[in-house]
Amino acid sequence: MVPKRWAKRAVTRNAIKRQIYAVSQSTVPPLPVAAHVVRLRAEFDRAQFASASSQALKRAVRGELQDLFARAAP
Repeated sequence: MVPKRWAKRAVTRNAIKRQIYAVSQSTVPPLPVAAHVVRLRAEFDRAQFASASSQALKRAVRGELQDLFARAAP
């Protein structure tokens, strides 16, 4: 879930969702087949990440997701 209060622009929310899908499919070992909820709990500031397609935003999101999925792996 990517709420509007943390990522104001739809393009940013969609970019974050695409990163979630990509990282979840590339986790080794794969997570068990189930419904997993990933919820954004901190703001991605537009001043720091001016563009939704910026490499800085992609690296930040991917890094956090990889840490999250590593902790969730069995």
